[in-house]
Amino acid sequence: MRVLLVGAGGVGTAITRIAARRDFFDGFVVADYDPARAEAAVAALGEAARGRFTARRVDASDTAAVTGLLEAEGCDVLLNATDPRFVMPLFEAALAAGSHYLDMAMSLSRPHAERPYDTCGVKLGDEQFAREREWEKSGRLALVGMGVEPGLSDVFARYAAEELFDEIEEIGIRDGANLMVEGYDFAPSFNIWTTIEECLNPPVVYERERGWFTTEPFSEPEVFEFPDGIGPVECVNVEHEEVLLVPRWVDARRVTFKYGLGEDFIGKLRTLHALGLDSTAPVTVRSADGETVRVSPRDVVAACLPDPATLGERMTGKTCAGTWVKGVRDGRPREVYLYHVVDNQWSMREYGSQAVVWQTAVNPVVALELMARGEWAGSGVLGPEALDPRPFLELLTAYGSPWGMREQG
Repeated sequence: MRVLLVGAGGVGTAITRIAARRDFFDGFVVADYDPARAEAAVAALGEAARGRFTARRVDASDTAAVTGLLEAEGCDVLLNATDPRFVMPLFEAALAAGSHYLDMAMSLSRPHAERPYDTCGVKLGDEQFAREREWEKSGRLALVGMGVEPGLSDVFARYAAEELFDEIEEIGIRDGANLMVEGYDFAPSFNIWTTIEECLNPPVVYERERGWFTTEPFSEPEVFEFPDGIGPVECVNVEHEEVLLVPRWVDARRVTFKYGLGEDFIGKLRTLHALGLDSTAPVTVRSADGETVRVSPRDVVAACLPDPATLGERMTGKTCAGTWVKGVRDGRPREVYLYHVVDNQWSMREYGSQAVVWQTAVNPVVALELMARGEWAGSGVLGPEALDPRPFLELLTAYGSPWGMREQG
């Protein structure tokens, strides 16, 4: 297998560090708009990776250029480690080149014009699923939403349906952490562009009788007790891919996603929205040399905040991603929480990557290895829950990153 990794930011760099310890691939081409980032990611791997990893420059928004790179390098699969703005050009490039495709976030949504907090407009992933027949005809697999959330959380949902329950009432993704960053009042541990997108868009909820519908941002607060010493965290509804993916393959009466943001973080996001600083529409501003330039307010916010990938040395604590499932087993009520915890001290010591980006990065590498082995295979546009969860969970554990399960109540 030859892999084209597009995006050499925090998650992309963590992917190279994890993959470098495995032998399932013949070559890893690391490409970024900034060639220095790609070169730095490869150089950091040292002599052991020489010949297996190469750095290239590519513009992720240029479908033709990415297609050409896939063909020139003879890559079997494109792994997308960019932010969601570049999902569709990369998705189209892989299809055009006859390569498999894998991402960790899906094509962007657009709120309903008249009733944004009641009715879905364009949903996450709609643009990708609209091309499903073309992917099926190509005989290639587009594995979408294969990070940690979405990704591992979806694998947990399928595992629960197959192994733990006879009937499922609700599947709820619950994400929480006790991470702290020394020296910063506000330093998000993940890409702020994506965080603003998912937190300020109308959250989507699925109910079997109603289908998909939306609510107000930060709705339905609840306190969820997270394992491994993280403790209670207030979680709220947030737009996320699992709610759009899980019901396609897993029978559940209700599906939700709730994120532990905290009052302070929610307050800052509300302020950004009130000031229009979450907007992606370019505005005209005057640069330092007196020239006018067009720039989106959200990109300015991102530029003003520290790069999450650089925060590991200042960060302490753990992050937890997991899937809470409520239903019936052998005629009796049952609730479980399937989860994956990463301690920042461990991920920094072992890989030099902070916990949140490492936890996101390990899952697509596991998926690639299963694809290389032929244990995960298919054609079309599929989510993680469309594939057998057992080999994934076994291999994740073999990577030195075990998962856990807690009986609730």
